[in-house]
Amino acid sequence: MSRPPFLALPPCAEAYLLTTARGEFAVHDARPAPATRARGTALLVPGFTGSKEDFIALLEPLAAAGFRAVAVDGRGQHESPGPRDEAAYTQDELARDVLAQAAALGGDVHLLGHSLGGLITRAAVLADASPFRSLTVMSSGPGAISASQQARTRLLVQALGLLDMESVWREMQREGAEAAAALDTPAELTDFLHQRWLLTVPEQLMATGVQLTVEPDRTAELARVPLAKHVVSGELDYAWPVPEIDAMAEKLSAVRTVIRGAGHSPNAERPAATADALVRFWNDAAPNDAA
Repeated sequence: MSRPPFLALPPCAEAYLLTTARGEFAVHDARPAPATRARGTALLVPGFTGSKEDFIALLEPLAAAGFRAVAVDGRGQHESPGPRDEAAYTQDELARDVLAQAAALGGDVHLLGHSLGGLITRAAVLADASPFRSLTVMSSGPGAISASQQARTRLLVQALGLLDMESVWREMQREGAEAAAALDTPAELTDFLHQRWLLTVPEQLMATGVQLTVEPDRTAELARVPLAKHVVSGELDYAWPVPEIDAMAEKLSAVRTVIRGAGHSPNAERPAATADALVRFWNDAAPNDAA
């Protein structure tokens, strides 16, 4: 579960519901200052159990570099509505949502997916790459998550089918008490993580949890898409072994960035270094200024 380093939106950003052809999605939308040279728009898609807040520390540096940065809650995540029906959260449905979000932003966007979001954004690009300038896959691998994480995720999916969200949360907190104490999480952030969990639709978690355990390797398909690609990860990753991420990047002929001192969420753990890497890639991938 990603933990944003803070929760206050920077002055350059606002929170609202983005209207698309597939419904409304809660976003944080950070725009460059009027005097800043506009460089393009980035759509940031969070991962499993995550939300737009996972990118909050990237918003100000990306906007300062000239990029409009739009972080989104996916369907059924946190503040975006979603039905109590697992069929609404197939990967194809979620990929269509990303395409609708890109269209609502005017197209020609730099697309970034974190963790599960990397698999969803990959599916969106494979369905239709035309709305995108580039694809960044962050802390996401070529196929299903590691065997140990598959086992943990299956247990979570099973629990979600038997218990209410509050009961599952309490059990997760009990099991992770030692790790949580080591992190010394501020009360404000603990409250946010709790509320985010309760607001997320359980069927979304169940459907996407299964996706993480059965995702096929689609690297060869993605390699054939003529789009600039970037693979980002921390030095360590509990969901996909870093050597697997390295190999995927090589097969994609992608720019490869390893964020020193980061784990599974470099966007939250090392936001300054992550923003710098994104800006370098986006400027190189699309050097012409955006209108």
